[in-house]
Amino acid sequence: MKPTLAALGVAWGMASCLLAPAARAGEPGLPYTPGLDPAAMDRTVDPCVDFYRYACGGWQARNPIPPDQTSWSVFAKLAEDNLQVLRTILEEAAAAPTRDTVTRQIGDYYAACMDEAAIEARGAAPLAGDLAAIAALTSARSMGPLLARLQTATPSGSILFGAGSQQDPDDSSRQIAGFNQGGLGLPERDHYFRTDAKSVETRERYRQHVARLLLLLGESEADAANHAADVLRLETALARASLKRVELRDPYATKHKMSLKAFTAMAPGLDWRAYLATLKPPALHTVNVAQPAFFKALSNLLQSEPLAVWQSYLRAHLANQRAAALSASFVDENFSFYRQYLGGAKQMQPRWKRCVRDVDAQLGEALGQAFVQKVFKPETRAATLAMVQRIESVMARRIQQRDWMSPATKAAALDKLRAIRNKIGYPEHWRDYGSVVISRTDHAGNVQRAAAFESARDLHKIGQPVDRGEWGMTPPTVNAYFDPQMNDINFPAGVLQPPLYDPLMDDAPNYGNTGGTIAHELTHGFDDEGRQFDARGNLRDWWKKEDAARFTEKAKCISDQYSAYEVVDGLKINGALTLGEDVADLGGQVLAYQAWQEAVAGMTLPERDGLSPDQRFFVGFAQWACSNTRPEQERELLLSDPHSPDRFRINGVVVNMPEFARAFACKAGSPMTKPRERVCSIW
Repeated sequence: MKPTLAALGVAWGMASCLLAPAARAGEPGLPYTPGLDPAAMDRTVDPCVDFYRYACGGWQARNPIPPDQTSWSVFAKLAEDNLQVLRTILEEAAAAPTRDTVTRQIGDYYAACMDEAAIEARGAAPLAGDLAAIAALTSARSMGPLLARLQTATPSGSILFGAGSQQDPDDSSRQIAGFNQGGLGLPERDHYFRTDAKSVETRERYRQHVARLLLLLGESEADAANHAADVLRLETALARASLKRVELRDPYATKHKMSLKAFTAMAPGLDWRAYLATLKPPALHTVNVAQPAFFKALSNLLQSEPLAVWQSYLRAHLANQRAAALSASFVDENFSFYRQYLGGAKQMQPRWKRCVRDVDAQLGEALGQAFVQKVFKPETRAATLAMVQRIESVMARRIQQRDWMSPATKAAALDKLRAIRNKIGYPEHWRDYGSVVISRTDHAGNVQRAAAFESARDLHKIGQPVDRGEWGMTPPTVNAYFDPQMNDINFPAGVLQPPLYDPLMDDAPNYGNTGGTIAHELTHGFDDEGRQFDARGNLRDWWKKEDAARFTEKAKCISDQYSAYEVVDGLKINGALTLGEDVADLGGQVLAYQAWQEAVAGMTLPERDGLSPDQRFFVGFAQWACSNTRPEQERELLLSDPHSPDRFRINGVVVNMPEFARAFACKAGSPMTKPRERVCSIW
């Protein structure tokens, strides 16, 4: 993915208030911000010393982080603008006297979410049935049916572990069942084991958070404290058996296909027959158990830990995962730990933002239809596809020119490139939510019913052919992604708006920005993880052994470079964790630059805003990443996010591009240059 999901964007300092070209008078539209903003720059900075500050210093000074945000960026600002459009759509849908099914569903969901008085009056009542079922458990092994119900009625779908459909890693044309590790309340596995003072403090703050949740559920202060300690101890045992973030990037490390009989025999601590009878998937034959060691450890814990400990765990996780749909005391507690303590946010986001995001998360393709009609022009879709095709053509030539690849590996790489599907804007066929019961007076029930719909939809894909038209993001999303098993690149309408893609701007910044994003996602098909999947999305080694070794050597150059960057609190980037994104950042910008050069070949391009055409390409590239991030959030992202911090995503790329040094006349030895022999290059 191009952007960091937690770091979506900010307003440019001198942005005008024109409507984006797609909006019509009187309709919700996006405020226009240019794709290259001279006011966002700081020209007192030498671009050859710190190009990121040169391109973004003015923006950073003019755009402090809003109090309800943990970071603020160009991507976040566009996401906020999209929220405003969605808010107008939802308010109109909620108030419309005559409504079709889609309008009624999204309008009633939003109205119920916004009814704070009704939600407050119910308090923790929406949890009562599940809490009673937890209290009625007679053994840990017998909690399978309850666990299935909790998983299917929770938007994350993961309480204790995750279960659902996935593409068969050996035959991407079919869907099989998959089981995945889970069960942790802290952001990722290593939070439970780091020994620095901040990590120790974080675990204690998490224990206090769990205790407060249990207090809200009616436990005494002493019981809540003791039970929270039990929960942390149990989660630590689960974390110990979990794969690390870097290990999860190896697709072979999570490929363990087996029969259902073999799986249940491997983890006998849970009554799987009863669990599956409640979950109601299609007949399971082959399943993929992504982390067998986790399920073996889980089975042992189910047999060794007292039932009371598991009951405390289930109560705490039920409250934690359903907190957003409950009364203010639960919402406040969830915010206090996750966004305030871990992320550094100063205040909670207003309710309308949270409700708009909830509709997008649970009824996203219903809401997305209205969004696309309001802000996404067919011309943008066509122009994006043309840019994709030009970049793919450049990629094909560059593959053929790689002197470190054998002819056989090149042929397989070209086969994969030709097979990539380009999905732009929105799905060809919209998802039908008609069976979801949405009540205007039952927000918590809406959340659970929408989650159950999505769970059932996912489970019923098992045993079916893969739908290659399916999307993993909703149309308003400000992001993009490559799916290695689908072998497709996906660009939602939300990300194809100014200032990221600006139809009023010249080609240089558009290729530097959106062109770089397109090429970034394309390069993911050939990064250290994506390269392991073939043209059909199967996990298969199509590389000659010596070619794979050369790729690994070239990738190590990038990993070593980023691992040397210090970010916050003496912590450095984990280059092994960010390698895929770093490879895609560099490869993407190299491809985008060459595609732009070909697009304007033979043209005489003028200087604009005091910048040459080449300089405009690079400033356009950098300005997508203009951002400010709170130290707390920066630390959390550094520990768990596969993206490098924004400033290094820019400076780390340009030091490897001689075209940048030529554009800004950087002298040898300046910080934004490298000696030729140290330049990292793969694609």
